[in-house]
Amino acid sequence: MDRNAPVGVFDSGIGGLTVAREIMRQTPEERIVYFGDTARVPYGSKSQDTIVRYSRQIIRFLRTKGVKAIVIACNTASAYALEIVAKESDIPIIGVVNAGARAAVSATRNGKIGVIGTEATVRSGVYTKVMQEMRPDIEVTGKACPLFVPLVEEGLWHDSVTDEMASRYLTPLKGRYIDTLVMGCTHYPLLRSTLRRLLGDEVTLVNPAYETAIELKELLKAHGLNRNPEDPLEGEKYQFYVSDLAEKFTDFATSILPDEVKETQKINIEEY
Repeated sequence: MDRNAPVGVFDSGIGGLTVAREIMRQTPEERIVYFGDTARVPYGSKSQDTIVRYSRQIIRFLRTKGVKAIVIACNTASAYALEIVAKESDIPIIGVVNAGARAAVSATRNGKIGVIGTEATVRSGVYTKVMQEMRPDIEVTGKACPLFVPLVEEGLWHDSVTDEMASRYLTPLKGRYIDTLVMGCTHYPLLRSTLRRLLGDEVTLVNPAYETAIELKELLKAHGLNRNPEDPLEGEKYQFYVSDLAEKFTDFATSILPDEVKETQKINIEEY
């Protein structure tokens, strides 16, 4: 495998850009091919069979771009598809769940951890399973927050409607005396300031996007796949593809990524 090949990153839509942003920060020498499945978002309300089928299609597309590793930057797809597709692949594939779970277990002081995510992620119980494998006495409380994704995608990060919904979602978690909260959807770090204000400084917020970027950095180094920054750059450093709404994606990506996104290409993912 060519160590100068790009890393593939995919999500159900725009939320995975928070993972791409952290990868850009932690491994600025790496090239990235990002795919956002904007035509079929959200994944959180879909069945496991559907999510696995979507993930296989996207992986086949990313393989046409010669990627050396793939990051599933979607908690729902990580929960339902990662184990299956990783066994089918001859290149490393990682998700956002394991890294986030490890960070939460390390951070908690009283053993009470909250997880917020899509309905599918919370229903899967994947964070509970992974964290309790690491530390059996951990008490995990999951809370689905289905309206957070559309609120983020509409750009309502600092809006009274978002504040109201966040207050409703977080109240049950505060009643369980959690001291650590996993932002178990890649959209949610964009609501970090709202969550911090409502929960207070005594609750540690865990961002799986950051933890996953660190895991990727270590993985590439361990496999001898980390790109040499002194090698000449072939082609665009960052490439972006979506299944719909390319212009809207470009505007959003430019607003949160370090560099301006000049172009997003729309593809028919059903062909893969």
